[in-house]
Amino acid sequence: MYPNYPNQQMPYPGQAPQYPPMQNMPGYPPMPDYQNQQPRYPPMQNMPGYPPMPDYQNQQPGYPQMQMPGYQMQQVPMPGYQMQQAPMPGQYGDFQQQQQQHFPQQYAPQFSHGATMAPPQARPTVVRSPNFDAPNDAAILRKAMKGFGTDEAAIINVLCRRPCDQRMEIVRAYKTAYGKDLIESIKKETSGNFEKVLVALLTPKVQYYCEELKAAMDGAGTDEDVLIEILCGGLPNREVQAITTEFQRLYGQSLEEALKEETSWSFKRLLVSLSTGNRDESMMTNIDSARTDAQALVHAGVKCFGTDESEFNRILCLRNFAQLRLVAEEYQKITGHSLEDDIKKEFSGDVEQGLVSVLRCAINRSLFFAKCLHKSVAGFGTNDRDLIRLCVTRSEIDMMDIKEEYQRKYKESLKDAIKGDTSGHYKHALYVLIGENKS
Repeated sequence: MYPNYPNQQMPYPGQAPQYPPMQNMPGYPPMPDYQNQQPRYPPMQNMPGYPPMPDYQNQQPGYPQMQMPGYQMQQVPMPGYQMQQAPMPGQYGDFQQQQQQHFPQQYAPQFSHGATMAPPQARPTVVRSPNFDAPNDAAILRKAMKGFGTDEAAIINVLCRRPCDQRMEIVRAYKTAYGKDLIESIKKETSGNFEKVLVALLTPKVQYYCEELKAAMDGAGTDEDVLIEILCGGLPNREVQAITTEFQRLYGQSLEEALKEETSWSFKRLLVSLSTGNRDESMMTNIDSARTDAQALVHAGVKCFGTDESEFNRILCLRNFAQLRLVAEEYQKITGHSLEDDIKKEFSGDVEQGLVSVLRCAINRSLFFAKCLHKSVAGFGTNDRDLIRLCVTRSEIDMMDIKEEYQRKYKESLKDAIKGDTSGHYKHALYVLIGENKS
C-alpha cells in the first residue's frame, strides 16, 4: 500500500504513486516549475514489450536519401539562371514538336530538341558485346591469320563489332597468348585501306586522334579540315584534355605549340581556345544571357566597322551547346537572318569554316558529321583517310543519327555512298562499322 496525500488519487495496481510538486512539500526548498515540460521517456528499445529501435539520439530529423544515377554534378547557377536537370533516358518527349515551339521556322529543321533541354542520347552502331571473351576473340584472330591465306571475314566480324575498350583487351590477350603484337600481325596479313581500317581500330582512341592531328600538321601545308573536324567537332572536355596530354607525351611538344606553328591569326586563336577543353558543359540555359550574347555578336559583326573576332571567339568557345542554340535563336529574332549567314559574311577562309563548324555542332552535330562524310566521298576520288577516321570514331558515338541525317540531306543512304567509292574487304569493314550488312 502507498500512502495517501491530499488531492492525490489512488494509483492503479502496479502503477507508481503520483506525488505532489516537491516545492509544496514541507521541509523542502522551492524547486523550479517544470510545468508544460515534455516528459522524458526511456529509449524505446529499453521498454518492455517493444522490439529494439535504432538510437536516434543527437540525429537530425531527415529522410532516406534517394539513390540517383551517376550524373555529373552541375554547378549552382548564377541568379537568373534556370537549373536544368539532366533528363532520364526515355524522358525526352517529342523533340520535333518541341523544336517547333522553341525555334523559328528557318531553324526548325536543324534542331532536334528544345534549347533548354539536354541533348538526347546519341545512338552508336558499335556497342559493347554482352558475351565478350577477349581470349576467345584473340584465338579467332590467330586462326584467321595462321597458315596459308587470311580469313578477312573473321577479322572483320571480330574487330569491327567491338568498341575501343574491348578491342584493347583483345590486343593484350593476343600478346599474352601468342607473344606477338596484334597490329604487326594485321600488317603482315592485310594491305591497303583495309589494313588502315584495322590499324585504326586497334589504336587507342586518344592516341589515334593525336596521330591524325600530327599527320594533318606534318610536312608542307596543313590539312585544316582535320583540325576543324577534331577540335571543332564537340568532343567532351575530358577527351580534349586527354588528347593534349597524350600529344605532349607522344611528340615532346604541346598541342598548343604545334597549332601556333601551323596556323595563324584568328584561326589560330580559335583552335587554341578549343584545345584547352574548357567549354561549359552544364547544359544550363538563360534567356537573358542569350539575348546579351546575341546583341554582343550583332555589335561585333554586322553593326561594327570591321569585325571584332575576339567576341565571336569568346562566345562560341565558352558557351555550352544548349546555350549556343538559344543565342542563335535570339540572334535571328534581332536581325531577321541566321547567325551562320552573318558569320560567313564577316569572316573568310579557315576561321570562317571553324566558327561555322562550332555553331553547326551546337545546332545539329549529326548533320555536321554527315556533311563531313559526304565531303570525303563526293566528287572525283575519295578521301579515304577522312572516311576511315569518321567511320571508326563516330561508330561508337552517334553513327546511327549521322546516317539518318545523311539520308535526309542527300537523298541517298550512307551505305550507297560508301559502296560507290570503296570495294572489297575495305568496303565490308566500313559497312559493319556503320551498322550495315554486306551486299
